[in-house]
Amino acid sequence: MKQIHNFSAGPAILPQEVIQNCSEALQNFSGTDLSLIEVSHRSKEFVDVMDEAQDLVKKLMNIGDDYEVMYLQGGASTQFLMVAMNLLETKAAYLNTGTWSLKAIKEAKHFGVIEELASSADKNFSYIPKDFTIGSDYDYFHCTSNNTIFGTQLHDFPSSPVPMICDMSSDIFSRKIDFSAFSLIYAGAQKNMGPAGTTLVVVKKEILDKVSRYIPTMLNYNTHIDKGSMFNTPSVFAVYGCLQTLKWIDSQGLEEIENYNNQKADLIYSEIDQNDLFEGTTAREDRSKMNATFILKDEKLNDSFLNACNEANISGIKGHRSVGGFRASMYNAMRVESVQVLVDVMRNFK
Repeated sequence: MKQIHNFSAGPAILPQEVIQNCSEALQNFSGTDLSLIEVSHRSKEFVDVMDEAQDLVKKLMNIGDDYEVMYLQGGASTQFLMVAMNLLETKAAYLNTGTWSLKAIKEAKHFGVIEELASSADKNFSYIPKDFTIGSDYDYFHCTSNNTIFGTQLHDFPSSPVPMICDMSSDIFSRKIDFSAFSLIYAGAQKNMGPAGTTLVVVKKEILDKVSRYIPTMLNYNTHIDKGSMFNTPSVFAVYGCLQTLKWIDSQGLEEIENYNNQKADLIYSEIDQNDLFEGTTAREDRSKMNATFILKDEKLNDSFLNACNEANISGIKGHRSVGGFRASMYNAMRVESVQVLVDVMRNFK
């Protein structure tokens, strides 16, 4: 089988050992002689998987038992409304940095007053706003750490006097940060954590039970906390895939993973900046380490460049339809050798 250099924005590349472990579990899960996708989620073997997958998140985040870890369904998109439904009593503050922030704001507006503290919409979300103040009269402050479509990333997080909520779907566990600065973190698994099908939610227990509205059972965080993420049948395969990926991350260490991700980002951005056929689309100080977005200055060359990428077995390089150009998504499992292949294609194309 030929090697494909997978720059897809998601579902994204996974470590080969994770894919191998999942493949073996599909045949015989934990010595049960049952496939992973037919085993009971109430079995001891899978309960052990869920417990370990929750414990590893706490270990990697260096957080204590004042936090709860959940594996839910519905993607980060469901969290746009669950966050507000569970936490918003009067008003909340949002940082608007692109498509996913806009979707979160749209859902939250149904539950209270939403104030956009700052927005980069004026320049097509090509930078991260920095001149804003978070007041102490909000129920919470919400931000998106990385923007897959526009290729920007918060490299530093603000100090917040109110609970800070973050959508980390596309850069979770890609760097070493102070996770305890956040009161709630959510992330779709399909970028850095595992296969699509489950969503990680990590919440500080003290921020719950503060709203007066009725919260439907399935949308109430307490429902899933009380039942250990098994109020209904969880996404068994996706959770198992997350556990395998978390083990791989733990074996590497977040500091080493961050260094490796920086190496990949430096390689691609250096070529973008020195190759006069190409141009980056975001402010340099806000460039994402996960999703490098760029264009050809002469759009007439787009198809020729895509053909050159295809010939080099490069997949998923085409930019999002709302932005155009190209996007190299370089999640944790992406090898620097694959980034070098893309850089070589860019150089040869010139």
